[in-house]
Amino acid sequence: MVDGWKTYKLGEVANIQNGYAFKSKELGSKGIPVIKIKNIIPPSIDLDAAACYSGNIDDKLKKYIIRKNDFLISMTGSTVNVMTSAVGKMGRYRHDDIALLNQRVGKVYVTDPEKVDFGYLCLYLNRYEIHYGLALNATGSANQANISPAQIKDIDLYLPPLPEQKAIAAILSALDDKIELNLQTNQTLEEMAMALYKHWFVDFGPFQDGNFVDSELGMIPEGWEVKRIEDITTLQYGKALKKTDRIPGEFPVYGSSGNVGNNINYLIEGPSLIIGRKGNVGSVFWEERKAYPIDTVYYINGLHRNILRFLFFKFLTTDFKNTNSDSVVPGLNRNLAHNEKLIWPLPEDLNLFMETANGFYEMINSTNIETQTLTTLRDTLLPKLISGEVRVNDIENTISQAL
Repeated sequence: MVDGWKTYKLGEVANIQNGYAFKSKELGSKGIPVIKIKNIIPPSIDLDAAACYSGNIDDKLKKYIIRKNDFLISMTGSTVNVMTSAVGKMGRYRHDDIALLNQRVGKVYVTDPEKVDFGYLCLYLNRYEIHYGLALNATGSANQANISPAQIKDIDLYLPPLPEQKAIAAILSALDDKIELNLQTNQTLEEMAMALYKHWFVDFGPFQDGNFVDSELGMIPEGWEVKRIEDITTLQYGKALKKTDRIPGEFPVYGSSGNVGNNINYLIEGPSLIIGRKGNVGSVFWEERKAYPIDTVYYINGLHRNILRFLFFKFLTTDFKNTNSDSVVPGLNRNLAHNEKLIWPLPEDLNLFMETANGFYEMINSTNIETQTLTTLRDTLLPKLISGEVRVNDIENTISQAL
């Protein structure tokens, strides 16, 4: 044990608040977001598709308000067999507007600020080994495992003196803040690229002074065509790859929800488009690297980058849920998707558009590389700092250079 560091149970310095049991009829698409288990995407909280409460926040609901930087944990989920959805997921709420806490989601809050710094506690808890330990000791079935506040409060904490906790939290939070800023920057760049696409190929802004002709999709610039997806490419099926058969490696594995892990082998070369076939129907992902798309997705690769990127925009702006052919599990019917029509520009118009659009994606790619470097640095430093193997003074120059 490092001199001056002490061991506590989480319950000695913090507590867990349970969420409120909202009724389904109380929730809709507008109002205050309600944080459910699905919204915890470590290390943060994702409000996409969050249910909302539009009623008044009366006295009974005030205690369930979530504010920026609150730390949440899922108390129901899968077992260790499926760690991506396992019970015990944790995340920091980084949004400016308030939210509300749903049942089976807990909020961790400090009760003894003289022993533990809240920022340090969040970093300490939001680690794979803590998550795995909670999921391993959960009770219930494989898909309905539960943990109690008592189990969470039984977690062992190894704490340096409070000033060192604050220094560690400040350093690692600076990395997290830079990563978060990069993510926001990329989101803005993607929105700008999409706005440019719509200006060119939906509103035909640059071509308003030219000649237009009638087509089955309405008036389009002269020389342009209406094509079907099958005229341009073929949606290829991904290949089954069970979680138990995956060997950790450098190649991303893609399901309909996106990157679901990594594998030592790959199936396709990049760049490629990945399109959700089962589950998250019509989801669209661009991947530069070699990758392994599994059997819940289609993929497209081997096309000229400009054509592939144009199809990327097309898929993002198409509601493929209308091509669902399965009654139980949502599915994207390939024949119907192949029949989807799109306006196809002249080669010179497409290339001129891509000269600008590619600039956005070059910046996005550069930011992604920096984000990956920062993430690796953070993940490397975290266990060393909280164990005392590395001290804050030893890494200040490294952090300054990274930021």
